[in-house]
Amino acid sequence: MSESTLTNDTLKALIEAIFYVSPEPVTLDMLAKALPGEERDRIKGLVFELMNDYAWPQHGIQIRPVAGGWQFSSKPEHHEVLRGFVKSLKPPVRLTKPSLEVLAVIAYRQPVTVPEINDIRGVDCGGVLHTLMERKLVVTAGRKNVVGKPILYRTSRDFLVHFGLRDLGELPSLREFEEMARQALGSELLPPDEFPSGAQIASEDAAAAAPEDSVTSGQAESVTAEEPGASPNAGTAESDDSASADPTAAPSVSGDLQPAASAPGNREDVE
Repeated sequence: MSESTLTNDTLKALIEAIFYVSPEPVTLDMLAKALPGEERDRIKGLVFELMNDYAWPQHGIQIRPVAGGWQFSSKPEHHEVLRGFVKSLKPPVRLTKPSLEVLAVIAYRQPVTVPEINDIRGVDCGGVLHTLMERKLVVTAGRKNVVGKPILYRTSRDFLVHFGLRDLGELPSLREFEEMARQALGSELLPPDEFPSGAQIASEDAAAAAPEDSVTSGQAESVTAEEPGASPNAGTAESDDSASADPTAAPSVSGDLQPAASAPGNREDVE
């Protein structure tokens, strides 16, 4: 076995991070596999050090033995406060396949109008867009300076929160976006070869590149369920629960960043 080059502090930090991101108890075998070249006795000793560190009263969480492994959990003395906090949280957002497709188009084309979304997807997306606005993932962004002045739409702050993004500059490729959506929103996603086409989105971007067509007003305006200026070529109307099929594959776009690891949802059941 090769000699470890990791200091105790570094190895201890890695073990702590593994506990943090794992949704289930982490066994010694799992740690040894994740940390090749490290002796099991050394790993186990550092786990006990971490347990002692978190046992101090200034920490609200602890590492405790669970089912042959270890897992982060809240401390029993804090459960009353945590129970009230958990009850105040918003329920998780879940999206249908059409909703996710429309959200992807808006995220990578924003600000964008309903006719532009309809042209990309080939169906009327008014109902789906209304659902995304109700769930506060999409907001209005003024009007486009073209005939009819259609309303523009963009993603919201809640969108950044749900996907763990600092800002839109951290948007990953379309394929990574699909995987992030699977983890963050619990969507019933399309297979990768049916996800919205990045090439199609890019070609639409080129067609809309004229500066006169990209001026927006400073005031955002509220909308109803459907866009008044919907494209006459939108195709068959689609509800939020209906599935769509775009057989083209989604090539990578600029900004291939890995999503940051997020905390597991089940630290400790607070009931």
